[in-house]
Amino acid sequence: MELEKSPERPAGGEGCLVVAIRVPVRIVVLVLVVPVRMLWDALVVAGRFLNDTVLRPVGRALLWMGRAVFVWPFVGLWRYVLVPLGRGAAWLGRVLLVLPAVWCYRYVLTPLGHASAWVYARVLTPVGHALAAAGAGLWAGVVWLGRHLLVVPSVWVYRWVLTPVGHALAWCGRGCVWLVTVIAAGIGTGLYWITRILLVLPALAVWRWVLAPAGRVLGVVAREIGAALGHAWRVAGYISLAVGRALGTLFRWIFVEPARWVYRSVLTPVGHVVRDAVLRPAGHAARAVGRATRQALESARASVRRARADVRRMLLGGPKDPQLTPRREPTGREARTLGSSTTALTKD
Repeated sequence: MELEKSPERPAGGEGCLVVAIRVPVRIVVLVLVVPVRMLWDALVVAGRFLNDTVLRPVGRALLWMGRAVFVWPFVGLWRYVLVPLGRGAAWLGRVLLVLPAVWCYRYVLTPLGHASAWVYARVLTPVGHALAAAGAGLWAGVVWLGRHLLVVPSVWVYRWVLTPVGHALAWCGRGCVWLVTVIAAGIGTGLYWITRILLVLPALAVWRWVLAPAGRVLGVVAREIGAALGHAWRVAGYISLAVGRALGTLFRWIFVEPARWVYRSVLTPVGHVVRDAVLRPAGHAARAVGRATRQALESARASVRRARADVRRMLLGGPKDPQLTPRREPTGREARTLGSSTTALTKD
């Protein structure tokens, strides 16, 4: 078991603070974790039982119902309605759209395109070349006028007016920038040393001498708590397993085995005795009583029928005697045989 000390790290590399924190933390965490682990295991067992007995059958029933309600109707609709409709719509689209469009392209648009190409090659191209030549000449004139009216004066103004003014402004700007840089550097240096002395150095001292040692201690405590939680969770698992097995064995010996012994040793012999001594004779007697009752009922029905017939005979008279009709064939010893000629056709 993992109750023994696990070889996590050698004890020589740990301080006395770690060793002093580890044992009480593990004891406290084990006491707190054992009930949680036992409750967790109980919930897991209940969840598995509920899943096997309720949720899985209900889920299968709902899945079958969902297929019957949603999937199968849509499959039938797709297979027996939409697919034939789609094929019919495709055939109608081909007949009503594709074939007319192909005919129009082949016999209307293609001749119009050839005619347009001939007009473009024979008429529009010469006209376009003439217009291009006229436009090139006009553009050359516009360019010459723009160069002498705009470009040459603009170059003169840039070279002899704007360039000297720009150099002067640039020199003044560099001087202003240098002055502002010097002033900002002085102010920044002063602010840097003020901030360093008033904020950085105290914060660094607090971090180095207060927060860092406290963080190390808290880190050791957090690491030990985490390790103790893992160790306590595993130990609580073994404890929960042992408690569950003990409760199962106790339930078996208190309820299951006595019930089995009572069923096997008491109820089964008593049931056999009751079956052989009571139920079977009672069954035979019930069947005999039934047979006697059926016979009595049959006798009573026969008596009632005879009495009803006697009453009808006294009131209405008996039935008439049937009149005997002469038979064509002889009876008795003179009956017809295969070798005799007793019929009217073969009689001498």
